[in-house]
Amino acid sequence: VQLVESGGGMVQAGGSLRLSCAASGRTIDGYAMGWFRQAPEKEHEFVGRITWNSGRTLYSDSVKGRFTISRDNAKNTLYLQMNSLKPEDTAVYFCAAQRYYNNNDAYAVGAVNYEYWGQGTQVTVSS
Repeated sequence: VQLVESGGGMVQAGGSLRLSCAASGRTIDGYAMGWFRQAPEKEHEFVGRITWNSGRTLYSDSVKGRFTISRDNAKNTLYLQMNSLKPEDTAVYFCAAQRYYNNNDAYAVGAVNYEYWGQGTQVTVSS
């Protein structure tokens, strides 16, 4: 599975961006798809996840109510709608695919549990 993110950029605090993650190589039916972010000198931070077939979503507390994950089955594409952006949201954002998943939230948030990763897209939020 190849993943390519797009849609990053610079925005003022309070603004919005929508990130896309296009998957190719094979269908991602049956996968769980996650978004992570990494700020300079920090570890990958879980943002959210959606299970492709059921559409069940999980979000980190830091983005809940502001970010929304969705997917387009026909386009094999994942989205992250980010509203009410804050300077602390500044990071490189990655999408990732999890072939074998369960409904254990602790398993969902671990970056090590995702097999495929995109190259990342930079999001910068100015104050």
